Amino acid sequence: MSAFYQQAKFLQSASSVNTLPPEFGNEVAFAGRSNSGKSSTLNKLCQQKSLARTSKTPGRTQLINFFGLPGDKFLVDLPGYGYAKVPEKVKLQWQQFIEIYLTQRSPLAGLVIMMDIRRPMLENDMNMLNWSNSRNLPVHVVLNKSDKLKHGQAKSALLKTQQQLKQINPDYTVQIFSALKGIGIDDLEKKLNIWFENEPN
Repeated sequence: MSAFYQQAKFLQSASSVNTLPPEFGNEVAFAGRSNSGKSSTLNKLCQQKSLARTSKTPGRTQLINFFGLPGDKFLVDLPGYGYAKVPEKVKLQWQQFIEIYLTQRSPLAGLVIMMDIRRPMLENDMNMLNWSNSRNLPVHVVLNKSDKLKHGQAKSALLKTQQQLKQINPDYTVQIFSALKGIGIDDLEKKLNIWFENEPN
């Protein structure tokens, strides 16, 4: 486990294009369904219990949150998709904001898409993958909550997801993860280091 990501600090939140931070350095964004464990994964990666806000109510993260790392590198927490109990008008506003960020943000080096390993590749996930592919965004899929399955079941889910991803883009990668147990931290760090062109000490 690298000490590099433990240096992450909250930088700012953005609620609109006008409130996004200046474009420089490299960014890796985290997306996923509202119950995929996105915030918990960021907290585990950075070994900070409350860096990214977690909530028992899916869809709480309504802002794009930026976390700074040394060397002008940033982790970006996007609002979850598939939100529960969110008005349609608000949902559309979030979607438009996220789309503008993912399409126009020049420092964006890659997109991590979080999924619940027990329910991967749902409609919203497929939409995000196909949309990312159409815009040539590098993608790494993280199958979270692997601690909820037996080893054989987790391996089967991984292989099935790999096959599905190949049909979308053969360069897309996928791994097993558990924010609760810390399973897969090293694999996630390796992918981030590639995107950040980074070899932390």
